Order: sequence, then C-alpha cells, then structure tokens
Amino acid sequence: MYYSTIGILAILVLLIENYDIIFKRNQALMNRGLVLYKLFLVAVLGYYLTDVLWGIFEEQKLLIPLYVDTVVYFLAMASGVIFWTRYVVKYLSEDNIYGKILTSTGIAFFVCVFILLNVNIFVPVLFTIDENCVYEGLALRYVILLVQIVLLVLVSIYTIIEICKKPSVLQNKRYRAICGFGIIMATFLTIQLWFPLLPLYTIAYMLGTCLLHTFVINSEKEEYKLELEEAFIRETKQHEELKNTRELAYTDALTGAMSKLAYINLEAVTDKDIRNREIEKFAIAVFDINDLKKINDEFGHEFGDKYIKNAYAVITNYFKNSSIYRIGGDEFMAFIDGEDYDDYNKLKEEFISEMLKPNKKAFEPVVAMGVAEFNHDDLFNDVFRRADKEMYENKKM
Repeated sequence: MYYSTIGILAILVLLIENYDIIFKRNQALMNRGLVLYKLFLVAVLGYYLTDVLWGIFEEQKLLIPLYVDTVVYFLAMASGVIFWTRYVVKYLSEDNIYGKILTSTGIAFFVCVFILLNVNIFVPVLFTIDENCVYEGLALRYVILLVQIVLLVLVSIYTIIEICKKPSVLQNKRYRAICGFGIIMATFLTIQLWFPLLPLYTIAYMLGTCLLHTFVINSEKEEYKLELEEAFIRETKQHEELKNTRELAYTDALTGAMSKLAYINLEAVTDKDIRNREIEKFAIAVFDINDLKKINDEFGHEFGDKYIKNAYAVITNYFKNSSIYRIGGDEFMAFIDGEDYDDYNKLKEEFISEMLKPNKKAFEPVVAMGVAEFNHDDLFNDVFRRADKEMYENKKM
C-alpha cells in the first residue's frame, strides 16, 4: 500500500492544479495546442490510476487483476508519449519535417507497445508475473524505456532549437519549462532502469506537470486573459466611437436639436410601431420660422443663424418634454408624447398666443405652428401632413 500512496498523492496534485483544464470548458483550450495538453493530462491521470491499483493488487496477490492492470499501465504510458510529442510540436507551431518525425515516432511507439502487449499474452517479451504475483521486467521492457528516454531527449533538443530561433523572453521561459519536463522524465526513467519497482515514473510525471502548470499553462491563461481584456477595450472603444458618430449624425450642429437623419429614423420606427399596433397615442407639432429668408438677405446668414437658434429656444421652452427635430432650414418638428401629450392643446394655445402678441420686440422670432394627433392612421406621414396643413393656416395669421 505504501507504493500506492505516491500515486494517490500525484492524482490529488494533478486534479487540484489542473481542475479547470480537465473538467471545465475553457475557450483558451482552443488555442496553442492546449486541447492536446488536456488529452496528455488525461493519459497521465490514467497512468496514475493504474500505478495506484498496481500497488494494491500486488500487495493483495491478485494475479489476474495485476496482469490486466500492468497491460493498461503500459498503454497509459505509451498514450502519454503520443500526446506529449503532439502537444510540444503543436505548441511550438512548427510544421517542419522534424516535428512530423517526432509526432510519427510517438504514434509508432504506441503501436509497437500495443502489439508487444498482445504478443506478451502468449510469449512473454515485456514482463512476466508468476503465481506469487512477483513482477519481472523482460528485455523489451527495458528497450521501451530506452526508446522513451530517447524520445524525451529529442523533444527537449527540439525545444532548445526553437529557443535559439525565437528571441521572445516570455516564450523562451515557457520553452525552457517544456525542455525541463523532458529532462526530468528522461532522468527518472534512466534511474528506473535499475530500480523497476519504485514509483519513479509517477514522481517524474508529478514534478514535470507541476513545472508545466507553473511556467507554461498559467502563463498561457494570463496571456489569454490579457488578449480578452485588450479585445474588450478595443470593442468598447469602437462602440464609443460609433456612439459618438451616431450622436453627431443625429444632432443638428447649429441648434442642438435632433437632425433630419434622426427624424427619418423616427418616422421608420414609428411606422413599424403603427403596423405592429405597439403605439396608441402621440401627436406631431410642425413649426416654421417666419421671414427667415428676408432676415438672411438683409442682415446676413450669421444673424439668420442666431435667429434660428432663438426660435429653437422658444420651441423648447414650451415643449420641454418632447423630442425636437430640425427637418429643414427654417422648419422644426416636435414628437409629442408623455407629459407634453396630456397638455398639448394647452401648450399649443399658449405658444400661438405668444407668437400673436402685438407688442413683440424687434427681431424676436415669430414661429408658425400646427399640431395633429395620431388617430389610428396608417402612417406617421399621415399625421405629419395634417399638422403641416394646420401650420400653414397658422402662418397666414
């Protein structure tokens, strides 16, 4: 049971460190070959489980479970080799002949182990377990370990070559960790050649995955997080720029009223609401500034602009809760709803009364007005036309 405690500890460390990678759907896994790293961790976890069970079965002298577990043990070990070589090649992003050879060699190694395990059932070539549950490694078992050592060393050399090619300090830190994993595994496997019954492979995996988690995986997560934050900042900035552009386009530069573009949008939205019967009451007030052309001709456009702004100020003074749109050089429109809608007749009377005062000051704006209420019309423009007609009748006054 003492043998199994190392494996149990390794399982706990792996699950705690890599919980989010193994059990959670992480978008970061879709990048940089981390899906392959997840598969590698699953293979390592499978190896740990077989190692734990091996200790239990060996102590309890359970011959058949011990033999089956030993077979799975070799398969899990070979699976780790496949996913490790594939992950490293994918992570280094090198689609070259050396990377392809490493990947193919890892697959070939697994296939060879699988074939040898089947042969071992009939002719022991990898290991034997006698009736007393005594395990003995045979010659090809040591060959397999040597091949693994060579593969791990080659992957480390491959990583060193990439370090020399890429000057990034952050990348090199990660690549050195990957290289360090291979060196740790190769070192412990070499020692295991002389001490086959010690859980050295499990210890090597535990140390190596801790190294990778600290210097590679955590670094990748932080980088992915920074990328998300930068993308969010870019999107927010673009949204703000779009919002500012929209506000500029929807605002009349001279008066600050809503622009003609905003009016067109209002008409489209209101027509849709009318069709869908989502609007029940509103009114439209149309305004026209008297004698603007005459003022521009006699006093200049600068004075005319001031006259327009003063006229807009008069309109907003009465229709404080309505959206005011400048729809032409001397024309405004108010979309009346809410509080102003309840009092629009009163506001209309007060406004017209103000415009008809006989003692108005010189150059004080005179603005004609017409109002129409929505009355189950088919279109926004139907209401507008009635208001416009009334405005021209008021203009004559």
